[in-house]
Amino acid sequence: MPSTSLLIEKGEGVAMVTLNRPDKLNAINEDMKLAFLELVDSIRSDNEIKAIILTGAGRGFCSGADLVSQTVGIPNEDRELSRQEISEPEGIFIFRLAMLDKPVIAAINGVAAAAGLSLALVCDIRIASVDAKFTPMWVKRGMIADAGATYLLPKLLGTSKALELMYTGDTIDAVTAEKLGLVNKVVAKDQLIPQAREIALRWARGPSIAIELMKRAVYNRLRNELESQIYFETTAQNICVTTDDCQEAVKAFLEKREPVFKGK
Repeated sequence: MPSTSLLIEKGEGVAMVTLNRPDKLNAINEDMKLAFLELVDSIRSDNEIKAIILTGAGRGFCSGADLVSQTVGIPNEDRELSRQEISEPEGIFIFRLAMLDKPVIAAINGVAAAAGLSLALVCDIRIASVDAKFTPMWVKRGMIADAGATYLLPKLLGTSKALELMYTGDTIDAVTAEKLGLVNKVVAKDQLIPQAREIALRWARGPSIAIELMKRAVYNRLRNELESQIYFETTAQNICVTTDDCQEAVKAFLEKREPVFKGK
């Protein structure tokens, strides 16, 4: 049965991809990950699609991993994991998007937190609504930044600023994000999709072979480094989730309180 966690609209060479779990601020569960992998493969082989816009339904862009689903085992309880799912790293859906030669715009309509921030980072350019928020909140859950963030965030912001954000987990607003170089442009809420579509249409009407080869050239080295980093992040995350601090953070999240970390 087709997933409803992702929506796609195609027209004039542009694919509009919408993360569609608005009641969860588009938090990523296993169903969305699998749907995302299938969608990227479909877009790659569709010669009619020249550019992609990625956005979120409702108030959020993407609030990161769905900790509630991961904790209580809601999705796909009776489904056995495939060999591919077991062997691939946690951030593989991010890497697959990075491997896509077609240009991608993130139209960030609300909160982009944790893996949702990584999803925005791996896009070629980022346009944010004025009320968008960016939250590298992994540390507040006793976890390492993942889904490529330990590679992508320093590339954009520089090592010192990226580490500051990852160590604190502080939220920054859209205007600050633009000043830091995290986003290319901040626009009014009602102009977000029109502005993203205007850019995507310009790309779609351009020399698509040259554009795709240009992206491949720019990302050639990055892709190899990003893949290695995602595997390292997965190993580190597997260690983090066994710690008392991580378990306390998840418990605190479910109980809607601040966690008490003990460095264990």
